[in-house]
Amino acid sequence: MIIRTLGEIAEMCGGSLVHNQDSNIEIQGVITDSRQIAPGCLFVPLTGERFDGHVFAAQALEQGAAGVLWERRHGQAPQGAVIEVDDTLIALQQMSQVYLRNVGCRVVGITGSNGKTTTKDMLYSLLSTTYNVHKTGGNFNNHIGLPLTILSMKPDTDIIVLEMGMSGRQEISTLSAIACPDVAVITNIGEAHLLQLGSREEIARAKVEIISGLKSGGLFIYNGDEPLIPRVLSEPNTVKPQSFQTFTFGLNDTNDNYPIGMMSHSRGTIFTTHQNPDQGLDLPLLGQHNVVNCLAALAVASHFGINEEGIRSGLANLNLTSMRIEQLTAPSGLTILNDAYNASPTSMKAAIDVLQGLKGYRNKIAVLGDMLELGPQEEEFHAGIGEYVASDKVDILCTFGMLSEKTSEAARAHRPDMKVSSFTDKKELIEYLIQHLGPKDIVLVKGSRGMKLEEVVDALTEANLHN
Repeated sequence: MIIRTLGEIAEMCGGSLVHNQDSNIEIQGVITDSRQIAPGCLFVPLTGERFDGHVFAAQALEQGAAGVLWERRHGQAPQGAVIEVDDTLIALQQMSQVYLRNVGCRVVGITGSNGKTTTKDMLYSLLSTTYNVHKTGGNFNNHIGLPLTILSMKPDTDIIVLEMGMSGRQEISTLSAIACPDVAVITNIGEAHLLQLGSREEIARAKVEIISGLKSGGLFIYNGDEPLIPRVLSEPNTVKPQSFQTFTFGLNDTNDNYPIGMMSHSRGTIFTTHQNPDQGLDLPLLGQHNVVNCLAALAVASHFGINEEGIRSGLANLNLTSMRIEQLTAPSGLTILNDAYNASPTSMKAAIDVLQGLKGYRNKIAVLGDMLELGPQEEEFHAGIGEYVASDKVDILCTFGMLSEKTSEAARAHRPDMKVSSFTDKKELIEYLIQHLGPKDIVLVKGSRGMKLEEVVDALTEANLHN
């Protein structure tokens, strides 16, 4: 984490000390949540529509914070070590940018509609075989989380891997300007945030903003199966460095790298690639889409000189953020695919494909929740999933949520003999599943984060099944 004096912090963020005698006070780490105050930290009070962290500044000092930032427009600062700034958010971002430059590590930025967290985790594991690596934790991928991620890294970090999320235009360009990545990655362009952006073209423009801060001569790695990315790249309004390299990955053989063979097993996928046709890699993840995510991570790893031994070791020791097609075996014997973190039409179909491809189970059950933030076409997208499931993908379909009723309706219409049930009450859904599932079954649980389907996973994990 960042360790600096308050005088140095003031200079980094363009602020001024209220009391010059506090200049040599040392801070260790930066906190924006007053509930997480640690002795010696710097508290940065942020202001939003429904909160104002300045209310907790005095309390933070009393609880052991070494200093606080304070916006001048808030009037009289609290007693203690205070740095006055015009805007605490901008000061936080500027501080992180200067710290990143001081550490001197190389930067990888990752964005995409789906797969960016999985790709980040893969890349962290691969690079950590050779370098000191820091990565975005949890969902710290926005205009606040990214600066905090930077400020939490150790000063001996060689490479930092930063996930960049967004819900609208100009958000990723802000993050890219802070990070100035050496390598920028786009995993794909999906349908998430159609509600805010209106079209996949606008989503592509928002994602391609990641190269606006790319260092001159940097490397841009993107999914070459998506024609919108090169189209946006060629648009005159796209901000990009004067010179940069590109590398494409995907399923099509027109890419710089693509899989030439894939074979699933009980806990993952073995695959070979165009660039290394004789080097079979064992990825401890299910699904063709995760092989594609791995291709992106391999491209970055190759750029940083990770050898074959490091790649194999990195994949073998991969630890993923939870609820992303996490395969669990309940004490009852039931196999659960927990993919409850988020959902879009693209990721929903990918998860269904994973379920379809697994062998040796009595029944394959899909529990699908609403996909949120899809805009005016949301009902059409949900119906499309129903049609997809009905094409002999699963044995039993259960949906949860008002929108997902369209999924159930479409599945029934396209496959009348299929067992389909729809629910709007989660307790009823859980009770139904416990009554109908058995130890030899496998169930996929997937939906948008707001549906909280991890509660279904928890209930099924603990349930006694007798069917």
